[in-house]
Amino acid sequence: MNASDRTPADLLRSALAADPARPLVTFYDDATGERVELSVATFANWVAKTANLLQGELAAEPGDRLALLLPAHWQSAVWLIAAASAGVTVEIGGAPADADLVVSGPDTLEEARACRGERVALALRPLGGRFPAAPAGFADYAVEVPSQGDRFAPYAPIDPDAPALVVGGTELSGAALVERARADAAAAGLTAGSRVLTGRGYGDWAGLSTGLYAPLAAGGSVVLCRHLDRLPEDGLRRRVESEQVTHTL
Repeated sequence: MNASDRTPADLLRSALAADPARPLVTFYDDATGERVELSVATFANWVAKTANLLQGELAAEPGDRLALLLPAHWQSAVWLIAAASAGVTVEIGGAPADADLVVSGPDTLEEARACRGERVALALRPLGGRFPAAPAGFADYAVEVPSQGDRFAPYAPIDPDAPALVVGGTELSGAALVERARADAAAAGLTAGSRVLTGRGYGDWAGLSTGLYAPLAAGGSVVLCRHLDRLPEDGLRRRVESEQVTHTL
């Protein structure tokens, strides 16, 4: 990857320039049987649309705080990079009452209602499906995002030294996040083309790094598994083989 990359959005741009067609995120939900694979180009398109939603429809500005109440999921990964693209600080599991906006899954809607700013809800249904009826007081992500633009440009340059992520009580700038992701990738032996399988959640840095940032920084890809404990016997071995996994973390 490009040594000059200093934000998560930079990492994605470098991946897009290197090989837009290769897989970046492959997501499994073993509770529903869902499998979704996003190439670098497809993932980047979702990021651009989501960043446009943030900056345009939701009027988010650099420095705003976004409470992210989502599990490890391909759409969560999209929101993480989209927020960084717009200069919005993501607080993993942050208190909605203290946030400028909140992004919630279906299981945390009541908690999310404490946010006095914009509220976005994700149904987390297969293929990015919408809610049967949008929750009161929330914008349904699956309804709002398709019409957004396929290219994103921030209104102002994003400062790599500004806060980008808060997780486990630690605040990281974009530059510090990229540095830690590179260090984690090196420690795990990840290189361009590495394919990482993980069942970790996104509630701590280890899960975020393994499940997104480190493979992205290395030029690799991730097989992100939710409800991995529900796999049938021998299912993990077969998945490792079928997905050509090089690292299981």
